[in-house]
Amino acid sequence: MDTKQLYKRMCRFAVFNGIWKKPLFARFMDFCEAENGSCAQELAYGAFVSEVYAGGADLTDCVRRIVFEDENVYVKTIGNMARVNPQIALCAAGELTTLSQFASLTPADFAAVLSEGELLPGFASSPVDLRAEYEERTAAISRHGYGIFAANGMFSVDADGSIQPIASADRISLDRFIGYREERQRVIDNTVMFLEGRPAANILLYGDAGTGKSSTVKAVANAYFDRGLRLIEIRKNQLLLLPKVMGEIADNPLKFIIFIDDLSFNQNDDTFSMLKATLEGSASARAKNAVIYATSNRRHIVKETFADREGSDVHRNDTVQENLSLSERFGLTVLFAKPEKKLYLEIIHELAERHGITRESGELEREAEAFALKRGYRSARCAEQFIESLL
Repeated sequence: MDTKQLYKRMCRFAVFNGIWKKPLFARFMDFCEAENGSCAQELAYGAFVSEVYAGGADLTDCVRRIVFEDENVYVKTIGNMARVNPQIALCAAGELTTLSQFASLTPADFAAVLSEGELLPGFASSPVDLRAEYEERTAAISRHGYGIFAANGMFSVDADGSIQPIASADRISLDRFIGYREERQRVIDNTVMFLEGRPAANILLYGDAGTGKSSTVKAVANAYFDRGLRLIEIRKNQLLLLPKVMGEIADNPLKFIIFIDDLSFNQNDDTFSMLKATLEGSASARAKNAVIYATSNRRHIVKETFADREGSDVHRNDTVQENLSLSERFGLTVLFAKPEKKLYLEIIHELAERHGITRESGELEREAEAFALKRGYRSARCAEQFIESLL
């Protein structure tokens, strides 16, 4: 295939014009702009292959990922469930055909314009029909998404409110858990209703530390990634950015869990009213395709002292009720209580079996109890730490 003729067609891209911002395509541009057989072209080829290697050494896979993650007018229009202009649709189809040809390039195609007889760095590629694959994905866009949400499942929020993928996202799965089946099932059931478009609640998962509250939320997000579920983690001190985050995702075809970990408030906290407004469904603060899942070690999220109870307000009871009311605004509250001895030892035995630890049952249990006693509590996290100490 003639690489420079292919490049000339790609220069006319109008829908997928954003691909030129990607290093892989920028290096291809350098290769095609350089004089045939020149050192500049040799350097550009090496840089191009380096980008392919960084993406797994398969050009076809690299191009596929870039195309599926591209945010362009065509996919955004489909995502908004609006009618696509026929001219834009025709242009997108033609560009996807060209991108299929680019994704199928081989080292031999580059060798045709480089020095003959030289051994070139190789890479893998294969014939592909990106137009057909793209049509299949856009037909089910509520499951696949587009842009940064196409390939990533978990996100964080920057200081300015922009949403960024979490590079080392927790890959925990539901089958890793032991115990707390009923508690976890309530979260799962609510999430499934949310994905099916039925009324779903915001959830507060509260209880003792180390019982798996945060891990449960992340495991549920991982389990339903293929059904269009994504998780955006926002810190408590970022809650004033909630309206901006909600605005960013409001028109997205995917479903989102806004996850707030270890939630608690002090008196007169500015972010209290923002979360309260969101939970109450304020039009300015809540997106229809989002639910809020929060974890806390406290049932009543606002920290209170006895002095606060005495207070100086004329209507003291109203103030007390206001402080206690936030947790009641979550439609569903799930308690993850400290495990009793029976559940704790069940977790110990299951983890020991998973890790191939062969030890007499009574001895294992005595050591596990002693380990928990030293820490002053039993928990799933304590059980994991005990097993790690044996390993």
